[in-house]
Amino acid sequence: MEQDRWSQVDAYLEERLLPPDPVLKEVLRASDQAGLPPIQVSALQGRLLGLLVEAIGARAVLEIGTLGGYSAICMARSLPPGGRLLTLEVDPLHARVAQENFQRAGVDDRVRLRRGPALESLRALQAEAAGPFDLVFLDADKESYTEYLEASLDLLHPGSLLVADNVVWEGEVVDPASPDPRVQGIRRFLDRLSREPRLTATAMQTVGNKGHDGFLLARVLPAR
Repeated sequence: MEQDRWSQVDAYLEERLLPPDPVLKEVLRASDQAGLPPIQVSALQGRLLGLLVEAIGARAVLEIGTLGGYSAICMARSLPPGGRLLTLEVDPLHARVAQENFQRAGVDDRVRLRRGPALESLRALQAEAAGPFDLVFLDADKESYTEYLEASLDLLHPGSLLVADNVVWEGEVVDPASPDPRVQGIRRFLDRLSREPRLTATAMQTVGNKGHDGFLLARVLPAR
């Protein structure tokens, strides 16, 4: 069984590479008890996000799609002193659970959550001149990925990194006739990104506890 083996490998790698983290386990438990769907990034993926924050020296991070706050916590822990993370969430239950989890993890001093539709929040951030952000993590409704990309571009600077989750969707992304609006949303996003001269990008397939999916990484090119 492929999924069983993928999960076994995840467990093996977590045991070897990640120290025990009772706080993150409690964050997952609290999210599960509140009835949130178990669709947060895996522990290994969360550590990857944290490493990316550290690798580029990010001081300002924007997350689109909070869920229970797991990925935001992974990134916020890697911020330097004075760093900040802004996360956008439309669902009031998700927002409440995430806020509690930020306090539980001790990162509420550097994380701010903005409630409401993400596209409205992004446009408000543009009007407020709230950027630039060094890293944007996109993990919200797939149908709107293209619009989120468009609205995020003006909040970035040369060298900023954009990371998008779920860009493979069990391999369905290759099917142009897929009736799934999430798949079509991902395809539109990839098509739009491929035509954006300000970005250079790559994507990689992933397998593990979360099944067969993928991450996209894009970097804003220096101004010409």
